[in-house]
Amino acid sequence: MLAFISSIGLAVAVAVIARYFYIFTEPTISRGDQQPRVQLDQGTFVGTRNENIDKFLGIPYAKPPVGDLRFRLPVANEPYKGTHNASTFGSSCLQQAISFSSPANLAPEAIELLKSFSVPLPKSDEDCLTLNIWKPSEVPEGTRLPVVVWIHGGGFEVGSAASTDGSVIVKRSLEMDNPIMYISINYRLSAFGFLAGTEVKNAGVANLGLQDQREALRWVQRYISAFNGDPSKVTIWGQSAGAWSVGLQMVANAGDNEGLFRGAFMHSGSPVPYGDISHGQKYYDELVVEAGCANASDSLQCLRGVSSSVIKTMMDATPSLLSKEALSIVWMPRSDGTFFVDPPFQAVLKGAVANVPFVSGECDDEGTLFMLAQSDIITDNEVQEFVSSNYFPNASADEMNRLLTMYPQDLSQGSPFATGNRNALTPQSKRLAALQGDLLYTAPRRFLLQQRSEKQPAWSFSSRRMKSFPDLGSFHAHDMANVYGPGDLTDYLVNFVNYLDPNGPDSADWPQYTPSGRVLMTFLDGPAPRKLERDDFREDSIGYVTSLLLKYAL
Repeated sequence: MLAFISSIGLAVAVAVIARYFYIFTEPTISRGDQQPRVQLDQGTFVGTRNENIDKFLGIPYAKPPVGDLRFRLPVANEPYKGTHNASTFGSSCLQQAISFSSPANLAPEAIELLKSFSVPLPKSDEDCLTLNIWKPSEVPEGTRLPVVVWIHGGGFEVGSAASTDGSVIVKRSLEMDNPIMYISINYRLSAFGFLAGTEVKNAGVANLGLQDQREALRWVQRYISAFNGDPSKVTIWGQSAGAWSVGLQMVANAGDNEGLFRGAFMHSGSPVPYGDISHGQKYYDELVVEAGCANASDSLQCLRGVSSSVIKTMMDATPSLLSKEALSIVWMPRSDGTFFVDPPFQAVLKGAVANVPFVSGECDDEGTLFMLAQSDIITDNEVQEFVSSNYFPNASADEMNRLLTMYPQDLSQGSPFATGNRNALTPQSKRLAALQGDLLYTAPRRFLLQQRSEKQPAWSFSSRRMKSFPDLGSFHAHDMANVYGPGDLTDYLVNFVNYLDPNGPDSADWPQYTPSGRVLMTFLDGPAPRKLERDDFREDSIGYVTSLLLKYAL
């Protein structure tokens, strides 16, 4: 088995990451005689079998959110009837156009990586609420397998349940003699999934993408037993916006997870410090005008009647996660007073968190991808203006001065970390990468662990593999090559899904995180692929970032 990234090779690692991150590919369909069948209600779903893995793809878990169901909470399907072909993925949800610019001196390897991220999905539609299942073909009668539900990333703007191959995880679980099932889900994105504003709040239809995820989890409770899954042993797992989603599902409903999951596993994301739904009013108003609904007595109902292309055109014109605004995402989850009673950081502080074991980890250089479009920010004043206007518009000048003092222009302190003066694309690039990575990834991870690790079992990791990748270092999402590769993170995941503990007889010991111990599993390149460290790097600066996020939710 390939235990760490360096043994996979750079080209293969990038290919795995790129396919995971955004790219849709049609599944390879088995043409053998065996076609697994599962009955749900009065309907029969016919899947495919490749070797010892059964696949059931494109199963609708809710009614299509079109017509009058657009901008409404997901509605469960009527009981299934008839025969359904489950051999191909359903449509991805409508995507926001991703555009990017990069410094002229960016390394060719990084340019190729960016190009692969921006490959468009060839198949997307507003009718997209489907899920996919991979399971072992031979399951002893009466056996109920643990289930992992994958929530894809993409900044709540792009992504697809079809971009990952669940057979990698299931096959490895069989090799470990700890079999599990894998489910991936689609959820509404961008303006279709995260419209915000007073009108949305009053109608009770906020955070629809996250509501879709929860409806998919309810479907799992109703139907997974028919696939030999155990509805009492569900773990939710995600990366980037998928990990933010996992963290947000932990604090939604004031921490009541409705018994929908018993564990949570997060790569590059924890409950993210987003603010009130009113922060999205500007974009709601712009959409209403663009759609010709400004004079309607009910603007939200008017939006349900316009062409989806009108809404997509408007959302495509807003900044995306690879534009200059980067992680100041336009269409994001926001506190709505019902599904999210409080902003996520405040919910964590109050203890309104689902009491389940969890793992939360990150990449060492989370911010390097997101500073690439900021190459025109050269001076200290420009840095302060950008950070203030983009992330903390209500912070004082003194607070911004203190923040930037803690994140100096000194190249040796910037990200990619531990690379000295190397990888500086502009005089401010490493500084911007360090600050933004801590802002949206490291500070929320550490805050969740500090608040909850004494109250519920928790583990944490940092991946510092691929550190030699030019300009980007251990960049955001590189650790996916160590899961879908597969790698040692795959084994820890399989153990956790089975036992709510990443440790197993054949894996290196990974101690629990505690407020006093703060043990971090660090994944490295080279002959010593792992080591245990204390999670106290950049203590003062990350602590100050956290204080600002508590005071000024994004």
